[in-house]
Amino acid sequence: MDFSICIDALYNNKDFYEGMKEAKDLGYKAIEFWSWWDKDINKLIKVKNELGLSVATFCTKFISLNEEENRNSYIEALKESIDICKSLGCRSLITQVGNEVLNISREEQTASIIKGLKEAAPILEEAGITLVVEPLNTKVDHKGYFLSSSKEAFHIIKEVGSPKVKVLYDIYHQQIMEGNIISTILENIDDIGHFHSAGNPGRHELNTGELNYTNIIKEIRKTSYKGYFGLEYFPLEEAKKGLIDILQEEN
Repeated sequence: MDFSICIDALYNNKDFYEGMKEAKDLGYKAIEFWSWWDKDINKLIKVKNELGLSVATFCTKFISLNEEENRNSYIEALKESIDICKSLGCRSLITQVGNEVLNISREEQTASIIKGLKEAAPILEEAGITLVVEPLNTKVDHKGYFLSSSKEAFHIIKEVGSPKVKVLYDIYHQQIMEGNIISTILENIDDIGHFHSAGNPGRHELNTGELNYTNIIKEIRKTSYKGYFGLEYFPLEEAKKGLIDILQEEN
């Protein structure tokens, strides 16, 4: 398991490409980010190659999966994101599912998500790209979002039944919504395609708040998981190498 650093989060008040350089100087080998459509992709490729960085993952366009009428637009946007993914040498994309639609039952919305992901699956399989579906917390950061439960997310993934459609398990979000972090991870590790992390409360450095990331990472390392562990927090201090050194040395 390797660490990736979310440039849009840790360097949200700085130039994106300067953030990439700082991440490299701190010893990170991989980066991730949120949106690609507001970035100069040719410049991103150039800087990435100059620094010798890998791109772990980024988001496809934010089009709701839980509304059937949006499905064609979602699939076309996904194809566009896959092309960007290939140009960056990246093998993973993040998707959200959209906000809850109050006049449509949750069962119908879940069915729409499953159908959309089933339609996306052969496209992803042909491209060799893994799509990771992200549940978010609805208590603090994303009120109104449809998918907040990891249990629901894992159910959806199992219904889709593709090795290229998995869950993005965000430890920060799931600590807020569910807790029981290590047990949930271990029970569902084969369906997890990416991790996100931040301290809770506050969404700051991993060594702040109530989560014991040293133990969490130790347990993940005992499994078959070979993907990335994304650091997606808003720092209280200047990013520094100490935390990643501690995590790597103790695990």
